Amino acid sequence: MEPDMIENLSKVIEEIRKMSREEQIEVLNQIRAALHEISPMKNEPVDLVLWKKAELIKANDYNPNTVAPPEMKLLEISIKEDGYTQPIVSWPLEKTFEVVDGFHRTRIGKESKEVQGRTHGYLPITTINQDRVDRGDRITATIRHNRARGKHQVTAMSEIVQELSKRNWTDEKIGRELGMEPDEVLRLKQIGGLAEMFADKPFSEAWEV
Repeated sequence: MEPDMIENLSKVIEEIRKMSREEQIEVLNQIRAALHEISPMKNEPVDLVLWKKAELIKANDYNPNTVAPPEMKLLEISIKEDGYTQPIVSWPLEKTFEVVDGFHRTRIGKESKEVQGRTHGYLPITTINQDRVDRGDRITATIRHNRARGKHQVTAMSEIVQELSKRNWTDEKIGRELGMEPDEVLRLKQIGGLAEMFADKPFSEAWEV
């Protein structure tokens, strides 16, 4: 690094030291974003991690993953002892950020007094690739994160498959995007409600629903 560059950097750091904590966080976010724009790794979401106020991070309404109380306690201990080692994966909405992956990490940051105090009421977030604009794309991103860890609830997964079907996704696309075999897609459709899926089909009056 050139001496002049180092000197200029030192001046910037000194100016940041004089700011309030909230100003420091905002300026550092802006600096990280600017560096991200020239980064060779800019297409990787983890290249840019920002700290945002916890109240701006909102849960989605489709995550089928649950964590049992003992595991939640362990997650809290992990974050208390080891710190946040993984950012919360999000999608920017108008004024907030929707959680794509990391709902339970978000809960700990909001509910644990110790963690909340240490992070000054902020949470670390990264944003999935900007082409994932459709809700269906965000749903499948959430499911892939969950399935990669081997965690999801069958009933909730069935509801996800139902929603994607209603969004005119073919079984082939659902299977491809969620990493499922055709029979698994069909089985989840069946679990989720044959009556609704075949409501427009003629049946004998002997059938009762």
